Amino acid sequence: MNVPQMRMDKVVFLDWAENQEGRCELVGGRVVMMMRPVMGHAIITRNLLVGLDRRLDRAQWTVVPDFATDVGPATLRAPDVVVVPAGADPKSRTTTSPVLLAEILSPSTATVDLGDKSSEYLALPSLAAYLVLSQDEAKAWLWLRGGDGFPPGPQVIAGVEATIAIAPLGLEVPMAEIYAGAI
Repeated sequence: MNVPQMRMDKVVFLDWAENQEGRCELVGGRVVMMMRPVMGHAIITRNLLVGLDRRLDRAQWTVVPDFATDVGPATLRAPDVVVVPAGADPKSRTTTSPVLLAEILSPSTATVDLGDKSSEYLALPSLAAYLVLSQDEAKAWLWLRGGDGFPPGPQVIAGVEATIAIAPLGLEVPMAEIYAGAI
């Protein structure tokens, strides 16, 4: 949901957002309010966070939910899951160096998550992988950076028996674990 009267720069937005109850992003200088997730979305997010946290070395990586990610001159996104190099300032309010970003689709975000956000995220030089998960079925879209950059389209992974392999981080996460209790 756009709030057309709310236009601001990143610094003002971050100060303003700290005092808001709802979730929001700054897109092209405009505040975009985000719907609160349904239970399935929240469970998938939790399962992915826990699964990544268990598998990644905490001395190398930090896994956090819903953290402001700087993706352009007037845009701050809040991906559902963010993996950044360890050692970030605990008081920082944004990251410019994510290595993995994940979004869980909802009916109202599918076009943006698979469209605008993928374009913005894949342009980040630090990003190794962008993962999008359906909240309604065991299905994922995965972009992995290769020697020539990102492919033009994602790898589609489907079914609870499948595994998501993120080679740049040495990860394999079973879809059954991500979707446990959610579908």
